[in-house]
Amino acid sequence: MKKLLLLLGAAVLLMAACGQKGIENALNWPVEDFNYTNQEEKPIGLKDLKGKVWITDFIFTNCADVCPPMTANMLKLQDLVKEEKLEDVEFVSFSVDPAVDTPKVLKEYGERFSVDFKNWNFLTGYSQADIEKFAMDNFKTIVKKPEEGDQVIHQTYFYLVDQNGKVMKSYTGLNDIPYEEIIKDIKAIQ
Repeated sequence: MKKLLLLLGAAVLLMAACGQKGIENALNWPVEDFNYTNQEEKPIGLKDLKGKVWITDFIFTNCADVCPPMTANMLKLQDLVKEEKLEDVEFVSFSVDPAVDTPKVLKEYGERFSVDFKNWNFLTGYSQADIEKFAMDNFKTIVKKPEEGDQVIHQTYFYLVDQNGKVMKSYTGLNDIPYEEIIKDIKAIQ
């Protein structure tokens, strides 16, 4: 009887491990509902991303240093997602300078990098105070536009968000991007 119980217990554990999906030590931060405007002047909200895995970052078009390489790195990630034939993966870049970054400005910025807008939305259409609060409340990241100058303070992370709108993990978005790890994590939650 003990052997039977041990075998049954081992089988249950094995089946649970085989069927386990997800990321170890996931952050599980829920993203609050939002409805912003993309580069095509179309509304994009959390409901539009439901059922899709998404990678997001915080950038602005007038950025003098970190945003261009972050966008180039995100573009490389978009290309890797295509190469891996991963479906239902979206890319979302929130502008941290919404007064400057109109939909037209964001579209021109994306075009400079030759991004594929089919699954990449550059978002604006909110106040500075709103994006600062949204970034902190949902992604635990700082966004702050100083009163002097035109450069916005923000961190340089990429975030992986699951199909239910929960932030699962963050990665460096500027240097030494862990592309293989990000692809592996996308596959783990799909």
